[in-house]
Order: sequence, then C-alpha cells, then structure tokens
Amino acid sequence: MSKPIDVVLIGGGIMSATLGTLLQRLEPGWSIEIFESLGDIAQESSNPWNNAGTGHSALCELNYTPEKNGQIDVSKAIEVNEQFQVSRQFWSYLVDEGALPDPKAFINEVPHMSFVWGEKNVDYLRRRYEALKDHPLFAGMEFSEDARTIRSWTPLLIPGRAKSEPIAATRIAAGTDVDFGALTRALIGAMTERGAKLKTDHRVVGLKRTKDGLWKIRIRHEVGGTHLEVTARFVFVGAGGGALNLLQKSRIPEIKGYGGFPISGEFLRTDNPEVVAKHQAKVYGKASVGAPPMSVPHLDTRVVNGQASLLFGPYAGFSTKYLKKGSLLDLFQALRPHNLGTFIGAGLGNLDLVKYLVTEVFATRAKKMRALREFAPTAVDADWRLITAGQRVQVMKKGADGKAVIQFGTEVVSAADGSIAGLLGASPGASTAVPIMLTLAEKCFPDKIAEWTPKLTEMVPSFGGTVGDTAATAKKTLARTAKALQIQA
Repeated sequence: MSKPIDVVLIGGGIMSATLGTLLQRLEPGWSIEIFESLGDIAQESSNPWNNAGTGHSALCELNYTPEKNGQIDVSKAIEVNEQFQVSRQFWSYLVDEGALPDPKAFINEVPHMSFVWGEKNVDYLRRRYEALKDHPLFAGMEFSEDARTIRSWTPLLIPGRAKSEPIAATRIAAGTDVDFGALTRALIGAMTERGAKLKTDHRVVGLKRTKDGLWKIRIRHEVGGTHLEVTARFVFVGAGGGALNLLQKSRIPEIKGYGGFPISGEFLRTDNPEVVAKHQAKVYGKASVGAPPMSVPHLDTRVVNGQASLLFGPYAGFSTKYLKKGSLLDLFQALRPHNLGTFIGAGLGNLDLVKYLVTEVFATRAKKMRALREFAPTAVDADWRLITAGQRVQVMKKGADGKAVIQFGTEVVSAADGSIAGLLGASPGASTAVPIMLTLAEKCFPDKIAEWTPKLTEMVPSFGGTVGDTAATAKKTLARTAKALQIQA
C-alpha cells in the first residue's frame, strides 16, 4: 500500500477548490489529491450555466428577509452578507498573492435589485428598505416607487407595464456576478502548481474506515473501467448532490437520518445584444406560495467569458437524479431504513412544495414566458431559449423536535473524529464557500485552529469577528476588497 494521502477531495467543484486552497496555505507540506468523476472540473453546480452567478450577499434576495408578526426580520440577510464578505476577503488575498491574477475572469460589477408589484408587496419592500438601509453592509441601498427612476436603473422592467400598477424597487450598485466555474478552474489550477494532484474521470465508488483510523478509498477510472485504491488521513466529500450517497457509503453514524430531495431547474436565456443592453442588473422578485427559496424568480445579467447574457428563472422541476449528469437511481439508492421516516415525513410536511413542483413540471413554454413578462412585459418569445440548470438536493433530516424537515441551505456533516466530512444542501452555497470551509476546518481540525489562526487572520482579516459591527470597519473592508477585485465598493 502506498503512503497515505493527507487530504483527499472528492469532487472538482468550488467547495473542494476552496478547501484545498485554504489547506495548502495552512499546511504547505500536506499532500492533496482531487478525484473528479467527470472529464473536467466545475461541470455540475459550479458551472456558470448551472447557477445564476449571484454573489449572494442578501442585497436583493427577498427570501432572506421574511416578514414575521408584521416585522421584517433582517437577521438572515445580515448573516449571509457577512459570509459573502469572508469570501471576498479570501479572494482578495489570493489576487494580491497572484494565485488569482485576473479578478475580471470570475467577478464583475452587476447592480443588485429587488422589484415587486402590487400594493402589499410595495409596502413590504418599503419596510424592508427601512430595516436595512442604515446597516453598514447595506450602505448605498436606494428605494423608489417611481417608474422613471426604475427605468433609469434598468429599462427592461417598465415598458409595457400598466401605469396604474403599484411598483417598487431597491437597488445597490455594488452587487456582483460571479462565474464560479472560472473561479474553480483558477483555484484548482493554482493548487496543482503548488503540488496538488488532480485526477479527472476518476469516480469514488467506496469509502471504508481502516483499523488504524485511515480511510481506504476505492476508485474506478471511467476510461477503461480499471480500479485503484488509495488511503487518506482526511477526506472531504465535495461532490454536490452526490455527497449524500458517498457519505452513506462511509457508514459514519452522523449521516443516519439524512435524506435528500432533488430539485432540477431551467432558465430562459437570451444573448440578443439589444435585449441584454436594456438590462444590466440582477433583479429578484418574490417567490410564489409554496415555492422553495431557490425558486425565487429573478432576471439576471450573466457575464461568462467576457460575454453578457440574460437569464430568467429558475423554473423548478423534478428528477430522481442527484446530479445533472447523475443516475435516475440516485434518489432510490439514498433510501435506507434509518431515513425512510425522514423522506416520508418531509414529504407529508411539505405538500405545498410537492404541489408547486408538480405544477412547475407540467408548465408550458407559454406559461414560462408569461412569468418572464411579469418582469419584462415586452419580452419577445423568439429572443429566449430554455436551458437546463444544475441539479440541487435539499437536505432532509430530523428537526430538534424529532419531526422530519426539509432544510434550505447548506450543512456540514462530519465524523466525530473529524477524519471525514461532506457538504449537503444548496443555496447560497458557492457564494459562501469560504466561510463554510472555514467552519469545516474548525470542526474537523480543532487542535490545529490555534496554530492556524495567524495565517487565517492574514487571509481573512475578519476571522473570528464580523465586518458589519461598525460603519468604519465595513467601509474599510469593502473598499479594500473592492480595490483588489476591481469592483465597486
């Protein structure tokens, strides 16, 4: 048996790329190998056409500011924004270091807007604006109910709309569009230059704990079907929707009771330069009743390989696959005696979600265009084509009360000794990859954190604290990272 690998990363997406990049700087002497089942990295959720590319910082996403008992709860919005600032700090460090030489290759300025219509929604957005505008991380937020002002922000929203219809929008010019595929490729490229090994077309098919505490990993080479085995001291399962099945194969007790609810999606896309020129923003609306947070409708500017396009959606659908290029058996292979109750209970407890998905699956193109025209009334059918987005798997587990729930967000599941960990869940996902991986590092390497803290603080100055505590701290941090990333503060 060959010498154990210090760190094995399963999956060539943004999470593995982020964790590997962190660990290389914290422990330069550790060996790292990445195993990706597909022929290239960043082909699933990290691919730019499989996500909306929003630098999720809660500037425009209304699902992060729910109304509770007549009050707008902004705590989640502040938390998500803080997490994105951690990612910005780490990316800025890597730009200054030279590991990410061209920030424009993965991040671009795109204003973030919220847009609603109807008196009730206008009132909600006005109160949301009042609750956020004075917070240091939301400085510069603008609010308007004036059609001419909103048209000046992004012209596509107004023409064709009834003048009597109440409308409102908020806008922050300092929003971003992020190509997580380009970022993943840059990070992994820099990792391999520092000695990490990347093996594509290598599918992990087995994980087994050895008597001496190592992990024996069985891998199938997809080209030729040959098998190999490696051992590792630490394993990270960053396989997106495939993480649940792999963690189950590891048989760690911590994965018991977990299930996954797969949700597929589609976007309408246009590359027509005349249409694209009329909408330079990411504009989020309010979700339909029963819709999951990831299905909040939004009309987005995307910048991929320097070319701007527009996406509208997502239109939720259903597939039993856990990955876009996965197997129709994925959902059934995840069923275990210990999680059957979770699957059944979560389904019965979320019948509105089930109803919504059934409705979405059978939605016609005409219905999808009508949804687009609620944002852009003059949208022409011929300008837009339907594309299939990435596959998402929502976490299903037992809640604190013992009842099965569908959890929206991400969750790190790790063995008690920290020797293996995986990431389950979806949005905000990629935008908060850095804080998620820092949390994983604290959870899996608790005896190392004190030793690592000086380097962690060098890479992420707010490590152990927050950016938005004071206006001065927020302004200084935002300005510093904006300069490094060549975006607006």
